[in-house]
Parts: sequence; structure tokens; C-alpha cells
Amino acid sequence: MNKKLAAALSGGAVLVLVLSGCSDDGGDDGKVDAWAKTFCDQAKPQIQKRANAQQAIISTAADGKPADVQAADSKAFQDIADTNKALAKAVQDAGVPPIENGEQLQQDAVKELNSTATAYEGLRKQVDALDPKDQQKFADGLQGVADGLKKIEKMDQDALGKIQSGELGQAMAKQPGCQNAAPSAPTAKATSPAAQPGADASASPSDGASASSASPSASASRKSD
Repeated sequence: MNKKLAAALSGGAVLVLVLSGCSDDGGDDGKVDAWAKTFCDQAKPQIQKRANAQQAIISTAADGKPADVQAADSKAFQDIADTNKALAKAVQDAGVPPIENGEQLQQDAVKELNSTATAYEGLRKQVDALDPKDQQKFADGLQGVADGLKKIEKMDQDALGKIQSGELGQAMAKQPGCQNAAPSAPTAKATSPAAQPGADASASPSDGASASSASPSASASRKSD
């Protein structure tokens, strides 16, 4: 039942990948490196928390009870919203990036991260409003949530897309705090009431990645999985 959200979250590592940058060349300017370190040191726990929240959704048992799926997804969306707010604060606290148009870049990133946080909170409310007692309506409702999630992920990419480009992206790629975070299995299980030992063990992030190639209609066809 929850596979449609797992498929939508196949791009869930997008923000982490953005933070990791795409190159470790260049970025020798000391001021740029200092900015990157300040930001990444604050971002590290948020990247981990976000990875755990994404995994909680992906690993939720496909045949789990609707109420359990609802609880796991609701908490995960709120956790992701909280991480975006914290990342926005990290960008603000790091100060104006020492690059051309740094002030505008900072303002845009903070605004967009806070906007995506609000959007994720909207998804949480959407999940909370579903009726877990009617399995078919609940599955249909999850499809709407999955569609909304895809749109929000695009917002996520845009939010930090500018920061990860050029000198800043190169400097951030060298910072340990901005490296990809592997989900913490114990935490993911704890935040996913529907995740049972051995249940749907194949629903790994890599499985979600393959699911991402499916069209929305293809994903919708699996809503009764």
C-alpha cells in the first residue's frame, strides 16, 4: 500500500545529493571554505534525520495496517519539514556566502527551504486526514500524497540548487558534514510502526530508485500492493 510513497521518495536523497555537491575540485578560497564548513557542520544532523525519515516511509511494510502506515508517514513528513526549517536556519546562520550575489542567493535559499517545510507539513496534514478504516479510500488518498510529494521534491532541488553550484558547491563537497547520510536502521524502524522484522525487506532505497522510472500512472496501479 505504501509503495507509491516509496516510489515518490526514490528521489528522496535529492537534497542530500545536492548538499554533497558534484565535484571536489576547486573551491580554494578560504572564505568560501569557511562558509561551507559553518553550514555543513550545522547541516550534518539534519541530513541524517532526513535520511532516516525517508527510510521510515520506504521501509514501511507494504501490507502494514493503514493506521500504522498513516502514523509512520505522518511522523516522517513532519521530521522532513523540521529538517528543512533547520537547514534554512543553517544557511542564515552561516552568513552571506562570500561569492557574487551571495546575499540574494542566501535569501532565496532560506525562503525556499522554509516554503518546502510548510509544504511537507501540508502533506502530513493530508495524511492525518485520511480514513484508515476504509482501505481503498486510504490507498487512493496515498496516491494524492505521492503526487504532492513529487512536486515538493522539485522545490527541494531548487531550494539548494544554487548553493551547490560553483565555488560553494565545490567547497561543500569537501566537508564531511555535507556528505551523503546512510539511514540509521534502528531509528528508521523506531519511527515506522508498520515496519516489522523481516517485513518488506526488499523495499530498500535502491528499490525505490528503480521504481522512480515508472510513470505516475504506473505507480498508481500498484496502490493495492
